[in-house]
Amino acid sequence: MKKRKLLKKVISGSRNVRFVEIQALLEAFGFRLDRIKGSHHIYVHPDIPELINVQNVKGRAKPYQVKQLLTIIEKYNLQIGEEE
Repeated sequence: MKKRKLLKKVISGSRNVRFVEIQALLEAFGFRLDRIKGSHHIYVHPDIPELINVQNVKGRAKPYQVKQLLTIIEKYNLQIGEEE
């Protein structure tokens, strides 16, 4: 799925976000996987001091973690990088 279409899906409040989709969004906004500890995937951004933690629960992302990502995107006015 295209990154912008995926972002619209997430913004619309869909609670059915796959884990791989949230990972793709994180990478599109410039985050990189820093480490994995258990089920926690920790992402960092070079310009943002906050970490983002996402978990894979049966192939889905936790809704509150998706909401946290949206909050950080808005707070720091992040833009999607180049489309592939």
